[in-house]
Amino acid sequence: MTDELDPRAIASPDATLDLRGTPCPINLVRTKLRLEQMEPGALLEVWLDAGEPIEQVPDSLRMSGFGIEQLEDRSGFFALQVRKPTAAA
Repeated sequence: MTDELDPRAIASPDATLDLRGTPCPINLVRTKLRLEQMEPGALLEVWLDAGEPIEQVPDSLRMSGFGIEQLEDRSGFFALQVRKPTAAA
């Protein structure tokens, strides 16, 4: 058998931020602060609770110009992959 590529290995995040148990809007603020510290084009995986966090954070990040790469339900929490945009001229 040949080796199969693991989809997670292809989009492996540069950093992970566990915000389970963190209320809105603190989780959005912490996500944005972490993204500001990262290099342009870097991928951040954020762990969020169901309910308001997963309903609000992805949309707010998208409106702020961040790319949402993936949203995965991991039974008990959601893993959101956010790409920091490359610097615009």
